[in-house]
Amino acid sequence: MGRANAAYYAGHDPFADFTTAPEISQAFGEILGAWAVVVWQSMGRPQPFILAEAGPGRGTLMADALRLATRLAPDFAAALTLHLVETSPRLRALQAAAIGPHLRSAAPRWHDSVEALPDGPLILLANEFLDALPIRQFVRGGTGWSERHVGPGGFELLACDAPLLPADRLDPVPEGGVIELCEPALALVGGLCRRLSRQGGAALLLDYGPGVAGHGDTLQALRGGAPADPLQAPGEADLTAHVDFPALRTVAGDAKAHGPVPQGRFLTALGLFARIERLVRAQPPGQGGALVEAAHRLVDPSRMGSLFKAIAFCHPALPVPPGFEEVSS
Repeated sequence: MGRANAAYYAGHDPFADFTTAPEISQAFGEILGAWAVVVWQSMGRPQPFILAEAGPGRGTLMADALRLATRLAPDFAAALTLHLVETSPRLRALQAAAIGPHLRSAAPRWHDSVEALPDGPLILLANEFLDALPIRQFVRGGTGWSERHVGPGGFELLACDAPLLPADRLDPVPEGGVIELCEPALALVGGLCRRLSRQGGAALLLDYGPGVAGHGDTLQALRGGAPADPLQAPGEADLTAHVDFPALRTVAGDAKAHGPVPQGRFLTALGLFARIERLVRAQPPGQGGALVEAAHRLVDPSRMGSLFKAIAFCHPALPVPPGFEEVSS
């Protein structure tokens, strides 16, 4: 999954196969920009600080975030240095073109990994980043566990020890059931939380997956906007799997974990519809319906509002970040 997705993102426009929240509504990135401003203020307004995005896509989210944040808090825009975690040269060029007009500080710096971000107070945003990281799948048999691998004829099972997960995660898995483990996501979040605990800051991750621990095969492929066989034409389809949010909380260490909360509830709490109303008023009469429809697509439980979640990790001294106030952490 990892090598196939690396090839896919290097050579394809992923938005031909799927559409992410920033591409659906400009208000998504704008209110995340406002979220970052409030968090920066709660950090004591450090100058300078690092504003980073992991998996910036075409740069739409960050462009929208900077446009609103610059107008809302010029001191925030003047204090930030922008860093983007992106390996694709083609996407880096798109990001530079989209973000450049909204950036008051020096040009963005690009990195191949979150671990490569420079030291300093950090606010990191990541939308649909973790779901593309490679997973391992384990299948429970009558006498033990097997790991699913890709062989010459397709998927095959090789006997193995039980996956390194707590017993309360393994015990409910029935015979023939699948449990997934995303070690890169756990390593990334664990390292990020250690950094936040030492150097200060917060990370906001939005992705899709259940809010409670479970099991099942969630690997899927999209090609041309339609489901595809994940083993056909490697590198030609986008491969994703559900994010295990409960597992992410277990690696927070000294950092404070908030959430996950459903995306619909999170965006509504941040004032998505208030922002949409302002945008609609700026449109010619009768032309704001598309903006309202886009907002409902993001928050309706039957669409993206329930399956997608938001989770935040913060320095332990920071207050509860916006959107998570009613959630026990």
